This record gives sequence, C-alpha cells and structure tokens, in this order.
Amino acid sequence: MEETAPTRLGCRLSSCIFALLLTLTTAGWVDPDSPLEAQSTRALTSGDNRQYELVFSDEFEQDGRTFHDGHDPRWTAINKNDYTNAALHYYSDDNVRTANGVLNITTERKENAYKAFNEKTKKFYADKKYIQSGMVQGWNKFCMIGGIIEFSASLPGDPSIGGLWPALWLLGNLARATYVGSSDYMWPFSYDQCTEENRHSQEVNACSRVGHYGMQPGVGRGAPEIDVLEAMQGDHSKLPNTHIRRPYVSASLQIAPGFKRDRPVLGHLPLPGKWYTHLEYGNVTKAELNPFFYGVTLVHEPKTYTYQADALSANMHLNKTHYQDQHIYRIEWEPPEKDGSGGYVKWFADGELVYGVYGKSLRAMQTKIPDEPMYLLMNTAVSSHWGFPAPCPTGCDCDCFECGNADCSCALPAGYCDNFPAFFEVDYVRVYQAVDESKHILGCSPEHRPTELFIKGHADRYSNEGSSVPLQPIQRGGASCEDDKNCGNDNVLIEGIANAIKALPVHGAGLMMASMMSTRPKKEKPFTMSRMMFPSSMLVLISLLAVAFVASLSSAIYSQRKSRDTYNKMSVIESPGGRSDPSGGLASKSPGAVVYQKAGADYAMPQSQNVVTYCVIDDRLVDQ
Repeated sequence: MEETAPTRLGCRLSSCIFALLLTLTTAGWVDPDSPLEAQSTRALTSGDNRQYELVFSDEFEQDGRTFHDGHDPRWTAINKNDYTNAALHYYSDDNVRTANGVLNITTERKENAYKAFNEKTKKFYADKKYIQSGMVQGWNKFCMIGGIIEFSASLPGDPSIGGLWPALWLLGNLARATYVGSSDYMWPFSYDQCTEENRHSQEVNACSRVGHYGMQPGVGRGAPEIDVLEAMQGDHSKLPNTHIRRPYVSASLQIAPGFKRDRPVLGHLPLPGKWYTHLEYGNVTKAELNPFFYGVTLVHEPKTYTYQADALSANMHLNKTHYQDQHIYRIEWEPPEKDGSGGYVKWFADGELVYGVYGKSLRAMQTKIPDEPMYLLMNTAVSSHWGFPAPCPTGCDCDCFECGNADCSCALPAGYCDNFPAFFEVDYVRVYQAVDESKHILGCSPEHRPTELFIKGHADRYSNEGSSVPLQPIQRGGASCEDDKNCGNDNVLIEGIANAIKALPVHGAGLMMASMMSTRPKKEKPFTMSRMMFPSSMLVLISLLAVAFVASLSSAIYSQRKSRDTYNKMSVIESPGGRSDPSGGLASKSPGAVVYQKAGADYAMPQSQNVVTYCVIDDRLVDQ
C-alpha cells in the first residue's frame, strides 16, 4: 500500500516519541545543567583521537541537596567513624550539602562519642573524636570502567596549615571506603595471576577453579584505588630528596600485590632497579616522584595472609589559588586488554600532564592497570599521619589531638585549631567515555566483572552496624503539600510535562513536544487528583505514550478510510511478547527497589548453590 502523508507524519511522530522515551531512560546520569560545550571532549593523551561523550555529570546547581543514605540516587554521604589512616575525624552526613552552585564538604570542630573497636583485645570501647567532616561516595550506585573523569574543585582551609587531607578518588566497587571489613583481602588488588605466595591474601584469586557469586573461575578480582588528588598542606620548608614543597597534591595508583623485599625507605628515592619503571612526569607541572608514600603492609595472622600494597605516586606543588579558586583535575583511564597487558592512567591539572602510569610500568609485579568497575569519592579527612609534626616532638606523647586541651598542643600543627571550619568546594564532576569503545563500560556489576551477588552474599561487610542492608531505598515523594502547585491541580500535569520535556538534552524534539503541549486544548472537566500523587517521571511517560497512541490511532483511521475499498481484510501482526527495557539495564527484582544503572547480565543464584562466606582472619584494615 502506498504510504500517505499522514501515515509518514504518524511514523515520524512515533519515532520522535520513542527517541524521547529512550532519552528519558538512558540519559539519567547526565545532569541537565551540564552546558552544551561539556557534552563531549577530546583526550589530552597524545595519539588518542577518539570522540568522548558525557555519560555522567553532576553540576550541583540545585542548592539544598542533602546526601543522607536514601536521599540521592547518585551519592551517599556516610555517617560513621573512620577507622583508617589514623583518622582524627568522624564522618557525618550533615557535613555534605549543596549551596551556591557547589558541593560543600565542611570540616569543623565538633565532638562525637562513638563505639570503637580495639584490634588487640578484640573488644569495643567508648571513644570520642573532636573533628567532624564529610565523605560522599557513589558506591554501588554509579560505576565505570575506563574513560575520562574530571573534577572542578577549590581546596579547603589555609594551605600553610597542616592537618586537612582533602581527596578526590576512585575505588573498586568490591570494597566500600571506610568499611574495613569489605576492603581487607580485597583492597587494592589488581592482579590476575595464580601464585602460591598471594592466593591466601587475595580473597578472589585466579587460583580458584570454581566461580562463586557469579564470578568467572580463574579470574583474580579486587578493589584498586586511583587517587585523582590528595592535598598535603603545611609550612613551606624544604622537604628531603625532592624539589616539591608544601602545599602539594599527590596523584597515585594503589595496587597489590606489591614489592615485599628491598622496598624504598620513606623520604628517600628508590634504589636503581628496585621500583617501578616507565613512569611519566609532567614538565609544565614540574611533578616528581613522591618519596613520602610507597604503600602499606597489611599485617595478618598467620603471616601467609599478610600482603603488601604499593602506591605509585607523584607530587605537584600547589599555590594559594588552588585554595581560593576552582581548578580542574582530570584523569584519563584506559583499561588493559583482555590478557591484562597495556592500558594506562594519566593525571592532568588544568590541562597539563602531572603523571602517567602504563601497563608496562607494572610488569615487575605482574599487576595490571585497573579493569574493575570503580566509583567516585570526595572527602576531607584529618589524620595525625598527614601534615602533623613528624617525628613526634621531644617530650610530647602525641596521643592527644584535642583543640583547647593544653596537654595536646605539642602534637598539633601550628595554627591547626584556627583552620576550622574549612570548606572543600566541588563545582562539578563529569565522566566521559569513548564512543564505540568496548573497553569503556558503565555499571557497578557488568557481565565480565560482576559484583552484585558478592555484595549481597557479604552484605554485613558493607553495612552500618545494626543495618540489614548496605544502602537504604531512595526516597520518592512523600513531602507534605502546601499549595496547589505541589499538591496537584488542573494544570500540574501539563505544566510538569512541559517543564520535563524542556529539560531534555534532545533540544529539537524537546521544543517540538513543548509546543504541542502548550497548544493542547483543555478539557471542560479536567481530570484532577487531590489525594494520590505520582512521580513526575511516570506522568511524563504516561503522557508521551498517550500522545503517541492518539497520533498512531488517527493515522490508522485515516489510512483505513482511504484503503477500505481496496482491501477487505487487514492482517494483524503481533510483536513478540516479553518485557522491554530500553536502557538495557536490569529490571527491579523487588517491590520499591531502585535500579540505579545498567549492570550487564541479570545474574540469579542457582537454587542448589549455597552462599559461601570466605574465612576472614582479621576484619579490620591495619595501616602501619
């Protein structure tokens, strides 16, 4: 049958509706406040001519956002003590919020009493901390493998006063930061070899002939760490064996297993042939090897469970503008090939190279550039190991760090107590991935690197004490009504749809649909809802489907009238049954559950397979 003009119009309209629906289901990670010029980028790495498209962004333009557990689909601000790295702070979810178009992480003097754990006696005891700060993390919400990650940030506090430890970083999804039970024997492994020396210390190792929790047998897994920046503040005095002075920023890749013998001495350069090679340092930024951090030894009993983590790190000097203005910090992360070779991580500051680590750099220990799904973190820590007097001054116990307590003053950096409150301000976070690049993947549990079942099988490792689940469901609605605008009046449906469509990144289609909505006649007795309220996304989908249905019905009626004298019967072709998921993601498996993102294959635990809990000798991370 010849295609008539109304039929073609109906088809084009249906295609447009489908495109809009697809946009709604797949563009949820891109903030509509991201400017047009940020929708794509080019790599700064020489020779990488691929086109990179924006796949995630948060511009933090909406003031008043909070990130308590269950408040936000992208981020979670933790509310717990930090047991790692000789931390002097308590993380509160009240210390992370948006204001004036930035994410603000506040560090302040505030007392917190909590239940601590003694590693030696294996008993809990009452303790206090006198600094309260914030950490926000995307754990098990948004993750990626490969791409370009870019932060715009202004660092907190006075750069000449030590003590603050602001950081922007990535961590493998199999470990949740500060939840030490999840990180031990997992952090920061990036290793896929079966060796007797490491099979006990790497929980998911390549020696296993059976794949548990949906994981592939014979594949080593872990939670490597990429530090986009860690800023060290303090006096400007000369430091040993480096031209870098405080304040400086460290860019690091942390992986395991590491060198166990002939390790570099802190504060000294490595001996020839005793450390990693093929490392690149920026000329413009004048970055140098970091001689003050080579990694940590994680001690366990028996000794076969002890393992070494290495830090491949470089330092770059900062100036006052890094604490007063926004500066751009970027990494370009190319995962390795399937055999573990190749790949790189490169760090940039304001468009200039800082540091580069390549696959060939890691040959000595047969580790590899990370290929795990990794999530983003932003925080300010305070640690007695970071910017505090070292070694401990003569006659000082250095076991007391309370401002206002005369017995503690000798252990504190000069001006430390006057450096609060301090504000770490992040203007935006943007993630790009190369178009049609199979190694660049979105998802916290992709098919070839699943994490979902392992996390479910060990939920207590990732959860707060007393909680049965690691993350609370995201809140949807439930706010009290104050006026017709937010309670649902005659114009709420049309106004909500128009506003939602105008916000779509597909500008041409958005304008067309907005125009259609603005000219749509009102009914004499409009349908109103005074008691029930639906999510705006559902209203948008229902309304767009209604428009598509009316257009298709009109087109069908017109076509039938034109052809009824020619055709006596019309065949009806039914499409195959089954649920459609335009985003390619997993469907929700439980009522009220929120699917945060595409996670690859939909794994299910076989009925005959029991959940296996691995033997854990110690459940705490030990940093020496």
